[in-house]
Amino acid sequence: MRPYNWSYTQFSQFNQDDSLLLASGVFLGPHNSSSGEIAVISLDSFALLSRVRNKPYDVFGCWLTETSLISGNLHRIGDITSCSVLWLNNAFQDVESENVNVVKRLFKIQNLNASTIRTVMVADCSRFDSPDLLLDASDQAGLPCRVFDLGGDTEEEATDPGLHTSGSDHVKKGLRRVFDSVLDGHGQLSDCALETKVAELLAQGHTKPPECNDTDTRNKYLIFTTGCLTYSPHQIGIKQILPHQMTTAGPVLGEGRGSDAFFDALDHVIDVHGHIIGMGLSPDNRYLYVNSRAWPPGSVVADPMQPPPIAEEIDLLVFDLKTMREVKRALRAHRAYTPNDECFFIFLDVSRDFVASGAEDRHGYIWDRHYNICLAKLRHEDVVNSVAFSPQEQELLLTASDDATIKAWRSPRIVRVLQAPRPRPRPRPRPFFSWFASHRR
Repeated sequence: MRPYNWSYTQFSQFNQDDSLLLASGVFLGPHNSSSGEIAVISLDSFALLSRVRNKPYDVFGCWLTETSLISGNLHRIGDITSCSVLWLNNAFQDVESENVNVVKRLFKIQNLNASTIRTVMVADCSRFDSPDLLLDASDQAGLPCRVFDLGGDTEEEATDPGLHTSGSDHVKKGLRRVFDSVLDGHGQLSDCALETKVAELLAQGHTKPPECNDTDTRNKYLIFTTGCLTYSPHQIGIKQILPHQMTTAGPVLGEGRGSDAFFDALDHVIDVHGHIIGMGLSPDNRYLYVNSRAWPPGSVVADPMQPPPIAEEIDLLVFDLKTMREVKRALRAHRAYTPNDECFFIFLDVSRDFVASGAEDRHGYIWDRHYNICLAKLRHEDVVNSVAFSPQEQELLLTASDDATIKAWRSPRIVRVLQAPRPRPRPRPRPFFSWFASHRR
């Protein structure tokens, strides 16, 4: 990809039938500006099928269907306010007719306090009921469960049917109160706080509420990191994708949205009160595993550009996307040392029985998913950025590190099987007719 000005590749994903590869990289633009780009490559001919811009580059991108992928774009509104647009792209963009859409806007989401949408992934709800051996929260008496719900500030905002019809008057009154308070000297708001307050008021009554359709098993969840207090990603946003939204056919630029609905509301928000540095789904897509470095208890974000310090210990949190509850005590053992503005993204992977993660402490780690036991600590000479289980054999793991090596690890059980002495094969009995013919001679 160097002929296309790529600085480096950072992420890749096969589609469901392994016919196409999505590769996400950092694109070097004019005046040394950097942005993201997604390339789609055929695994039959290894031909480059399409290229899609992706901003910011750590959106990464992901497959939604066999032949369509999700990318992002970022539009600045103010100093610390922006909106993220998530696009659905056709992997095959060479079409015969100009009337055939190859791209469609999925969602437009407001970002406050310098936050942005990053690390998108898709969970397929139709796979939630496939067998999974993870112990349920009900089997762990006494463990606290963190509940997360709709992203609206209040229940009234989410349920009041008249909110959107009177949104203009509501916004005007809110803005008038804010400005009157500032002019009277009662409200000591910083420039950042004032911008955020105005942005929140302008979005009220101009945001399309979630479309509730939880009964359709064909739905999918779009999952991404985001935030509301600071640029450090401290929340996980979840947006339901309905079957009619999974195609580039239809309105191209979101014409289905009302004229007053500038933004789309999230369906669910998880606040982890820390810096999220990695996410991964279980094979049945039901459980979401999250690498997070916690903020100090009780910490308050006073400046969106100065998030709280983050812990060196990484918490591996587990959330059930079917019940929308945290279901496991955090897995611990791995560590990281970089500050907020230099955090490494640590990829993790989940198999039927195990979960693995990299770390900045020069090791990869494997845990048992069901009993929260750290099973192995896998040594490298530098930061371990990524891990991956073999899809055919969960007791085979690859780890990739900044020491410029990829290491393959097998479980002790598999090693014993492979090293066990094999019995000597018995001599094959001679066929009857061959034996009879030799005795006639």
